[in-house]
Amino acid sequence: MFWADSAIEDFIKERKKIIDSKESIVIRDEKTPSGRVHIGSMRGVAMHGVFSRILSEKGIQNTFLYEMNDFDAFDAIPEYLDKDKYKTELGKPLFMLQAPEGDENYAQYFGKEFARVIEVSGFYPQFYYSSDEYKAGKYNEVIRIALEKADAIREIYKEVSGGVREEGWLPIMMICEKCGKISTTRATSFYGEGNGMKVVYVCDQESSGAVGCGYEGENSPYDGNAKLLWKVDWAAKFRVFDVDIEGEGKDHATKGGSRDVADRISKEVFKYNPPYDVWYEFFLIGGKKMSSSRGTGVSAGEVASLIPAKILQLAILGKAIRRAINFDPNGDTIPILYDQYDKLSEKYFSGVEDDDTRLFSLIHEEGDIKSIFLPRFSQVVFLVQMPHMDIEEEVSKIKGAPLTDEDKKELKERIVYAKQWIEKYAPERYVFELQLDKVPDNAKSFSSTQKRALSLVLEEINKMKELDGQELHTTLHNIRKETGIEPKEFFGAIYLAFLGKESGPKVGWFLSVLDRGFLENRLEEVSK
Repeated sequence: MFWADSAIEDFIKERKKIIDSKESIVIRDEKTPSGRVHIGSMRGVAMHGVFSRILSEKGIQNTFLYEMNDFDAFDAIPEYLDKDKYKTELGKPLFMLQAPEGDENYAQYFGKEFARVIEVSGFYPQFYYSSDEYKAGKYNEVIRIALEKADAIREIYKEVSGGVREEGWLPIMMICEKCGKISTTRATSFYGEGNGMKVVYVCDQESSGAVGCGYEGENSPYDGNAKLLWKVDWAAKFRVFDVDIEGEGKDHATKGGSRDVADRISKEVFKYNPPYDVWYEFFLIGGKKMSSSRGTGVSAGEVASLIPAKILQLAILGKAIRRAINFDPNGDTIPILYDQYDKLSEKYFSGVEDDDTRLFSLIHEEGDIKSIFLPRFSQVVFLVQMPHMDIEEEVSKIKGAPLTDEDKKELKERIVYAKQWIEKYAPERYVFELQLDKVPDNAKSFSSTQKRALSLVLEEINKMKELDGQELHTTLHNIRKETGIEPKEFFGAIYLAFLGKESGPKVGWFLSVLDRGFLENRLEEVSK
């Protein structure tokens, strides 16, 4: 069973009473928009998004909430921002910062950017900002409970994670009324009851480059004046939003880690049964983990513009959720993903029913699965670099029949993404330039063995009425065996003659799509 189906089957079995008693199951995920959101954050989006799809397929009403956590403190300046402009903002809640440009605040600027990426990628949650919910008073009740049960929370930290908090510690961060910082304040006590509760605090801490201003004061912790510390805040969200399904990344799921602490607080302090939990492995770029606040890694926006939604969803959902994804746009990742997609399509339309074809159905919008001809992405990458060619005509030859309107639509899409990939990320071996004007200098000193082999290639091509890629492939290998020339020496000479480099596309197909006159003239020149 496909991993997402298996998780939902388990959820239904475990939480059947809740499903039967609620109008809508709540699925929740979040991200702190501390800078350009990296592509790794899309794994949580996709996992929760596909859970929502599967529940809907089963006729189970559900709501997918996505929080932009803009109440977190600004704790690092991304390298692409003006350090002087933002160094005095460290320690303040993200929603209080000015955006790099425009009239929005910092969190809205980066949050809306990520929301657009999520929707372009084919997921449509209900977005909200955490500061709005705090300001609207939705957290007031859990704030009161957390303050009154601070000793119980302190004990949970100690028992679950070994973290020791001093006597009198309170699980809340007040916004300093003088400097506006939140990460530098320390709550020392509280008094009063209900709506009249007040928290006494001092702004005297140092945190990630932010320094407290020394102000001492007291204020209501309600209506956006304060934020719960994050593990307590996480547990509070389960109750505030009545969450039924919420997973997290591997780093939060370790034994005694953040999720274990939040679950205990949820159950014992807020009296709410924690959501069904699924943790997921990291999404790596070139083998490295990423950070939004520090500006490291490839942004979600960059990747979303690099490949279409179905291919991005394949990249994220195609691996079991507890296996790491290593996405390397500078390597073979993108051509391999397209090849994988093409194989899934072939399998799906052959009538096979298995995890592969289930995945293929899940990465498409309902009613958007069509049987079409899919030219290999690597071939399209080559063809878009050959300006003299009619790509549609060449792909029609590869298909062996005229292209349908749907075929043409898919081809146009692949052309767009192939050009973008070549321009921004493709490794050198995928980048070609046909040497039309003259024989490349490094193809003027072939050995006698190489020249003889190339002359035989010319002889065989002269005999062919039509240039067929597979026939040429077989012919070339026969010539190599006949002459005894080493593969690298033989095929390298062919590529050098036409491209000025020792590697290129699949050689038989490559020669078959060249202009015949140019092909014969060049072979004659280099074999003399």
